[in-house]
Amino acid sequence: MKLENKNVVVTGGAGGIGAAMCRLFAQQVANVLVSDLNLEAAQEVANEIGGFAVQCDVSNESAVQSLVKQAEDHFGHVDLFCSNAGFGVGEPGHAASASNDVWQKNWDVHVMAHVYASRALLPKMIERGSGYLMSTASAAGLLSQIGDAAYTVTKHAAVAFAESLAITHGDDGIKVSVLCPQYVNTNILMISDEQRAKPMPGVLSAEECAQCVLEAIENEVFLITPHPEVRDYMMHRASDSDRWIGGMQRYRKTLIDEDGKMNFAKIFDK
Repeated sequence: MKLENKNVVVTGGAGGIGAAMCRLFAQQVANVLVSDLNLEAAQEVANEIGGFAVQCDVSNESAVQSLVKQAEDHFGHVDLFCSNAGFGVGEPGHAASASNDVWQKNWDVHVMAHVYASRALLPKMIERGSGYLMSTASAAGLLSQIGDAAYTVTKHAAVAFAESLAITHGDDGIKVSVLCPQYVNTNILMISDEQRAKPMPGVLSAEECAQCVLEAIENEVFLITPHPEVRDYMMHRASDSDRWIGGMQRYRKTLIDEDGKMNFAKIFDK
């Protein structure tokens, strides 16, 4: 899909990968709706690119339905919906130590938000015989994120749901892509601004990630892996699970402080 004159919605569009996508899509002469929980920040991006902003809590189905309706009222229809909002908080102790509230928020934002958007958009997309659904998951949805089981589990589910959409609706003219980056220099890294300002090998900028998304959408590629090594890791994981888990166990030990707590900064302190 070429984005010129296409109508695009991006959730989580006020910062990070979402804002970078909004700016890049606008450069392709797309009509862009910037959606975010933070309306003021979304409006700043919208003003910059000549788009418009809508506040939305993607964990609330009514709010997502309202977002889609506002987009349709404004544009006439939605060509591309980028379900991009996400977050990460880590876990306080063992793999099941995060609270029920944290697990539920992960589920609502990383899985159900994609379901809600698809539920609101698919009937008209199927009727038109065209439409594009892009969701942001993570390399954690293909591998695992050490120190955040809730994030890992729900990102796996996000990838599975995207695959279900593609299998079920490919013959309806619906295109589907799922974004699975490894590390991107955004707030979700859970490290200090000082460390984010330093060179970090293997960490992409939000703009580099957005460029990968644009190229994938133009070529209608399902699995978007801005870090090519992720595909190699997928093969290692699939071919020998025990060896993969052993390697991850050893890697995890290098990220633990003396108090037994996970130190995410060590991932990038190279």
